[in-house]
Amino acid sequence: MRRELCEALVARSARPDLVFLTGDLGFGALEPLRDALGPRFLNAGIAEQNMIGVAAGLASEGLEPWTYTIAPFCYARAFEQIRNDVCFHRLKVRLLGNGGGYAYGVMGPTHHALEDYGVLATLPGLRIFVPAFDGDVAAVVEAAGAEPGPAYVRLGRGEVPEGREAPAYTPWRRLRAGHGPVVVAVGPIAGIAWSAFACDGEDGPDVWAVSELPLAMSPPPRDFTERLSGRTLCVVEEHVAQGGLGQALAAWCLEGGVPLWGFRTVTAAGYPSGTYGSQAFHRRESGLDAASLRERLTA
Repeated sequence: MRRELCEALVARSARPDLVFLTGDLGFGALEPLRDALGPRFLNAGIAEQNMIGVAAGLASEGLEPWTYTIAPFCYARAFEQIRNDVCFHRLKVRLLGNGGGYAYGVMGPTHHALEDYGVLATLPGLRIFVPAFDGDVAAVVEAAGAEPGPAYVRLGRGEVPEGREAPAYTPWRRLRAGHGPVVVAVGPIAGIAWSAFACDGEDGPDVWAVSELPLAMSPPPRDFTERLSGRTLCVVEEHVAQGGLGQALAAWCLEGGVPLWGFRTVTAAGYPSGTYGSQAFHRRESGLDAASLRERLTA
């Protein structure tokens, strides 16, 4: 999604208040944005905590800062600055985290983001965006830019099933209709869940993609909730169970008295074998590949 991000920010660069800060990343991808912004494109170096603090200062002076780094270097390394400098002051800082989930593959757990939106959802006023497909990025940049408070954007790699076309971006959207279980997936893993059932008939699952969190800021729409009665709800996310959408939706259903038939989750399992590999390898170990999802969610 880096190319789409660059294009969307280049289109937004005419705004004189936009400032972009990178943690020494983006080479071979963000040069068009660098050229468009000139002195408003700042390389903050490998100093993410400082970068977030600087962004907070810029926002406090009325500018629109966007920060960019690998996802765990954003939410984990600079959590104190995000919490204290940005969120407690409701500052309009846009945090771009590249490589959500297992996206950085063999680089291992230091570069994986398996608890990012669960951690950040605890902070006041922070809206989280998780685009599912490459075509979502322009709409996400526009929405994040219009957000009255802080925003975090988790970037990954969109995977639309062959022969299908993703519907236009909305925070919650239906990818396929079916009378079976209701499957909800967060961000890019929605493409994998969709592909698992893309060829099923009307008795197959109803598959949805969710791209904005937390539920308090992006509640399920009515057309989603009306489909839950008497059905099994399945939540799929490339994120640990703790703090994920599955837990939040389970509480939401209990509090609202939603009469589900059953409830299942498939989440990131960490590193069961103790070895590191590609994103596809880690997804398979967690049961997040298409074949495993089909087996788990229709058993």
